[in-house]
Amino acid sequence: MDNHSYNFPSDCTPLTNSKSARKPAASTVVNMGNADKCPPKDYLVWSLCNTLYVNFCCLGFMALIYSIKARDQKTQGNLQMAQECSDKAKWYNILAAGWNMLIPLLAVVLLVLLLIHLSTSQGSFDFFGEDGFQHFMKLFSW
Repeated sequence: MDNHSYNFPSDCTPLTNSKSARKPAASTVVNMGNADKCPPKDYLVWSLCNTLYVNFCCLGFMALIYSIKARDQKTQGNLQMAQECSDKAKWYNILAAGWNMLIPLLAVVLLVLLLIHLSTSQGSFDFFGEDGFQHFMKLFSW
C-alpha cells in the first residue's frame, strides 16, 4: 500500500499514530550567542600588500602581525580581542598606505619643482634647449 492511497483517520496525526487535538506547531528558539554581531575583519590581504610594497618603517609588517593575531583570536572565539587587533591592523594599514603613496608623490613633486626652477633661472641653465643635458650634468661635475 503506498502513501497516496492510504487514508488517515480524521482524529490521528500522520507520522505519530497518536490521537491529538491537532495543535499548531510551536516554534523552537536556539540561542547562538553573538549571532547579530558579525565577526571583525582581519585585513590580511591589505596587510600583505602593504608589507610587500615599500613597507616604510615596517608599518606594513606591524599591520600583518596584528592581522594574523586578529584572525587567530577570531577562530578561538575571543571576539573582543579580535576586534582590538583588527582595529590596530586597520590603522597600521592606513598609515602604511599613506606613506606608500606620500613618498613617490613627494619625489614627483620635487622633480617637477627642480625642472621648473632650472627652466626659469636667469639664463644660466637652458634645460629644455639644445644644450640642456650638458648644462644639467655640469651641476654634478666637480
